[in-house]
Amino acid sequence: TLYARAIRSIGNLTESSCVMRILVTNDDGIHAPGLKVLEAIARLISDDVWIVAPETDQSGVSRCISLHNPLRRRIVEGQRFAVNGTPADCVIMGVQALLPGAPDLILSGVNCGQNVADDVTYSGTIAAAMEGSMLGIRSFALSQAYNFKAGTPVPWSTAQSMGAQVIERALEVPCEKGSLLNINFPNCSELEVKGVRITRQGVRDRQINALKNRTDHRGEPYYWLASERSHESRESGTDLAAMRDGFISITPLHLNLTDDKPFAMLSKHFTQSE
Repeated sequence: TLYARAIRSIGNLTESSCVMRILVTNDDGIHAPGLKVLEAIARLISDDVWIVAPETDQSGVSRCISLHNPLRRRIVEGQRFAVNGTPADCVIMGVQALLPGAPDLILSGVNCGQNVADDVTYSGTIAAAMEGSMLGIRSFALSQAYNFKAGTPVPWSTAQSMGAQVIERALEVPCEKGSLLNINFPNCSELEVKGVRITRQGVRDRQINALKNRTDHRGEPYYWLASERSHESRESGTDLAAMRDGFISITPLHLNLTDDKPFAMLSKHFTQSE
């Protein structure tokens, strides 16, 4: 099974940690449980691991960078730093100011909740990997799915037990500048994972960011942003389908967001208009 292969791989990795400098970051903040999980994964791959993460939760900030405020770093301990900025800020700080040299690999996560379909454009977890990719560094974003509506525990052991194997195998495949991998672990135990699927980014049928209008104790209005999702697309081959079916999803993403189909249509239309 995949779980058995993961356990054997972890044993091999522990015995032969390579000299690879890894920068670990996230968007959930320096104290997030998923960051501890990712640090444990990284230490199975290398002995040279550096942590540079936001001081506070930065979920949903996408690739925002701090242009109007100074960035400050706090030494948590050893090679662990907290930065008063966004995930993208943390990557920039790590690469240009805090590490003794550029990292060979950037790992972002493990995010509390899946980052699939339309969510990738909001995700600070994925944005950190994008920033690393723009700098020419291999970058992976990792997320762990769970059922937040049911209030069930996050199955962190799934990502922790299989993350190193997935990363090691992915590193064997060449990657061009501007590309990154979005890795999602399904909402199940490691024993229930059915395998790995290479997927496309899915699309939900509908997603609305709705404002909830409320009133504070002084009678003043305030608003709470809540994402309302309809039924998810059943299209096969997508990250949504992999999560639904109990597979680890690996989706290659690229910084170039050009949409080729309308590009061709617009080019033809404007050429005919001349």
